[in-house]
Amino acid sequence: MTPLTPNAQAIVAAHPQLALAVNGPPALHYTRDDPVYRDAKQACLALGFIEIDAECVARAWQAQVQRTGRFDAAQWPDEPADFGLPPWPRELAFPACPKALGLYAVLPSAEWVGRMARTGVPTVQLRFKSDDPEAVQREVQAAVQAVRGTLSLLFINDHWRAAIAAGAYGVHLGQEDLEVADLAAIRQAGLRLGLSSHGYAEMERADRVSPSYIAMGAVYSTTLKRMATAPQGPRRLGAYARLMRDYPLVAIGGIDADRLPQVMASGVGSVALVRALIAAEQPEQAAAKLQAQIDSLLTVA
Repeated sequence: MTPLTPNAQAIVAAHPQLALAVNGPPALHYTRDDPVYRDAKQACLALGFIEIDAECVARAWQAQVQRTGRFDAAQWPDEPADFGLPPWPRELAFPACPKALGLYAVLPSAEWVGRMARTGVPTVQLRFKSDDPEAVQREVQAAVQAVRGTLSLLFINDHWRAAIAAGAYGVHLGQEDLEVADLAAIRQAGLRLGLSSHGYAEMERADRVSPSYIAMGAVYSTTLKRMATAPQGPRRLGAYARLMRDYPLVAIGGIDADRLPQVMASGVGSVALVRALIAAEQPEQAAAKLQAQIDSLLTVA
């Protein structure tokens, strides 16, 4: 591995809380000649950021130095403009949703959606897995019916056509769905849009469509879904939240009651939970307790 430059060493030394394990020596690939960019990219790779995220941060560090006129190893970039994110308000942004979505229950069926909505969970998502379009449509319609008369906001995972047809509050999509979903149709129908992200490059990509909220993770290890990146941890989550502060933010991945204080301290306004609810012996009681804990932590923040 190429020895770190003095500035790269200073960045690494100033931000040990952002480090993840590095699997083998990272390959250095530069797209710019600027020395600050090169130092920052070398440091980011040494801290365990994947290549595309290291590239984003390195470019932002170059922009930060150009904007401020000085290099400060302790100042991790977190200004949206340095990452090329346009200012708000934005003409083609998706409809807004509450900045603090609170407890966000990700649920496998309309029956579960109804249970959690009647318990008072503020945000629920139907994550129904089926290749049968008719079954999907029935389940989405049932979920929309299940939240009627409650205060719960219902997002539909993936099935955006069915969500539009049933009149759901919003849709949640993964990064892979951005290439195939008709975002214009979702926007025209007035649905909110939530997007998943797993690091800087995906946050930048999500920002290009100005969604209603951005989900960030996985914060901790999870067995529910195979992740392309390692668990990011609460410290990186905090760095992400500072950059994306103009959005409602949802933390997801391996979070439970014991981890809630660290997660909420990052600056997010919502925590998405799956197993902590559906695997609980008394899901309604667990949901009420978790929501009370989140509310108290939001009040402190």
